[in-house]
Amino acid sequence: MFLEGLDALDQKIVRMLIENARISYSDIGQKVGISRVAVKARIQALEQRGIIEEYTTIINPQKISGAVSCYFEIETLPDALVGVTEILKRNETITQVYRVTGKDKLHVHAVAASSEEMEKLIHEVIDPLPGVESCVCNIILSRIKDIKGLRL
Repeated sequence: MFLEGLDALDQKIVRMLIENARISYSDIGQKVGISRVAVKARIQALEQRGIIEEYTTIINPQKISGAVSCYFEIETLPDALVGVTEILKRNETITQVYRVTGKDKLHVHAVAASSEEMEKLIHEVIDPLPGVESCVCNIILSRIKDIKGLRL
């Protein structure tokens, strides 16, 4: 489906890395029938082409006592969009900023250590944003399905 631009061997390697990003080159090589060195070279080529962007640890903030996760739908005046995105990108509580379809709309995720910290973010950062026509804040109560990255 999404991996049609890769040869069959790279597709197998990418699938294994999606399943377990910590799998060793040796283990991958044994499963696909090539050497550890060849696996390393293929993975490095995928990284250099930007197909593999990063390896990361994902923390579930809801498992940390008191953490609050929410998302905002922010609609700005067209002239304010760039300035608003710059302000949001600089804030450490804000974890993701997406430009989405619609009238100059942003989808923004934030994770705060407490409801007090989230309230401070809203009061000191979100509320005073210039050129905002509307803002909706939704607190995430629970994760039902949360897929990271590309699913095959």
